[in-house]
Amino acid sequence: MKYVGRLLGLAIMLSAPLANAGDINLKLAHSWPKDFPIFGTSVDEYAALVSEMSDGKIEIKVDSRNKHKSAFGIFDFVKSGQYDIGQSASYYYGGKDPDTLFFTTMPFGMTAIEQYAWFHEGDGLELANEVYAKHGIQVMTGGNTTMQMGGWFSKEINSVDDLNGLKMRIPGFGGKVMAGVGAVPTNIPAGELYQALERGTIDALEWVGPSLDLRMGFHKIAPYYYTGWHEPSTELMYFFNQEKMESLPAWAQSVLLNAAKLTGFNMTIESQHESSENWHAMSSEYPNIEVRDFPTEVMDALRASNSALLEEEAARSDISKRIIDSQSAYLKKTREWTAIGDQSYLNNVGSK
Repeated sequence: MKYVGRLLGLAIMLSAPLANAGDINLKLAHSWPKDFPIFGTSVDEYAALVSEMSDGKIEIKVDSRNKHKSAFGIFDFVKSGQYDIGQSASYYYGGKDPDTLFFTTMPFGMTAIEQYAWFHEGDGLELANEVYAKHGIQVMTGGNTTMQMGGWFSKEINSVDDLNGLKMRIPGFGGKVMAGVGAVPTNIPAGELYQALERGTIDALEWVGPSLDLRMGFHKIAPYYYTGWHEPSTELMYFFNQEKMESLPAWAQSVLLNAAKLTGFNMTIESQHESSENWHAMSSEYPNIEVRDFPTEVMDALRASNSALLEEEAARSDISKRIIDSQSAYLKKTREWTAIGDQSYLNNVGSK
């Protein structure tokens, strides 16, 4: 395993240097409102973990969106050095560099466990750092939502024609795929989603899944809850200013990276747990929620749009082709095991 060595060596690296180490004070910005469940609170837990692992020698001041006022500004904050560390979703920064879109999730792509294997045992993390190095940034995985739902819709989707002109909050490649079938994708910060849907500024939105959707109240204004296809494994990331990282001793860099990885594990488990708890509450307390699968006609159109988009992206640059080829090859191999393992198990035992 590529990163076990770093983690196992952490205690050894810490034992001697910390005795004479000076205090290291860092600033971190994330994309979420203060105390936002799972996404935001995991960052507070990260800062606490870094302090604990460094015996208090590294202290991180965390600023939420409430403080810095720019939910989608994390990339620029870290690149410029205004903040030493950031936490956000990579696909928010496709406008800065289109190759950042690949490292959150891909439509019809890998599940969370498959994608984590690609990041840490395949070459996913190396490719991500190759992309971000152009901007003076180093990255580490930071937590996964697991399977996301396809979104909340004000009206039922019965055909591809129903997507034509549909205004939907959906970022990343999912948004590009929807645009390919006639929808109008947009991206809106979390705190503005309910109002946009309620006022009809948008007709539909995807957010996460039961883990976070219940508290947002979307079920009160959009009765149709569609199953997922576009974000099977949405990964958040920690962004580190490369110049700042290189100025730190090796033990401090190891603490920051390994704490991010461990925080990511914790956030992923919390996401799974909260989705389980909240779906139980949603299905029992709000029986009017209508769960729907997209019709076969719609799924076929979305797959065709996705395939065309991947062909365009692969032709765009050498790095985009290498990322797409890597994801495709890894998905093909790992899905063979998922199919005979998890999928066969679920098929055989059923849902009870």
